[in-house]
Amino acid sequence: MHLTKYEHACLTLEKDGQLLVIDPGGFSSDFIAPANVVAVVITHDHGDHLDHDQLAGIIDKNPDALIIGDQAVTSTIEAFATRTVQSGDRLTIGEFDLEFFGGQHAVVYTVAPTTTNLGVMVNDLFYYPGDSFTLPGKPVDVLALPIAAPWLKADEVREFMLAIKPRLAFPTHDALLSDIGKSLPDRQLPQFGRPQGIDYMRLTGPLDI
Repeated sequence: MHLTKYEHACLTLEKDGQLLVIDPGGFSSDFIAPANVVAVVITHDHGDHLDHDQLAGIIDKNPDALIIGDQAVTSTIEAFATRTVQSGDRLTIGEFDLEFFGGQHAVVYTVAPTTTNLGVMVNDLFYYPGDSFTLPGKPVDVLALPIAAPWLKADEVREFMLAIKPRLAFPTHDALLSDIGKSLPDRQLPQFGRPQGIDYMRLTGPLDI
């Protein structure tokens, strides 16, 4: 598969000319809707992961693309084709085998209700937890690792990466950080990962996985 990361939490996976888009949100200003999209996975209904203008742009170019998410996501989408999933579900869309995990967004404020969230595994290789530290309970080759959010601490990022122990981890969910801020986890996390055989790197272009 061919992996491309965009600003913040948006990324695409391409296989045999088909594309899967994950979390095209409002913070991903560098994302331009591509052609050949077969599906869009939305991990949860926050605006930095689900942006209706971004979705409209994708569907305009790919009218048969399916939007996949939990009930909180699909209930907000009326104009496009959707598929509602929950934790434990598996489905195949084109070249992509998808499996979903978790169910709850990490807590931001204990005094406020939290939303739902689904992590997604793609082709038993790539795992993205959305806004959570949900463990998939199975091997992960490449991990999209959230590094900056109101709901996380640095040590939780480290523990999550080491618990999953992927071959490769790359940072995501990082639009809240300046370039200086991004340099901090990029210096620290390789020191924790390397002794465990984990290669942590910031993606600066497309990657084959």
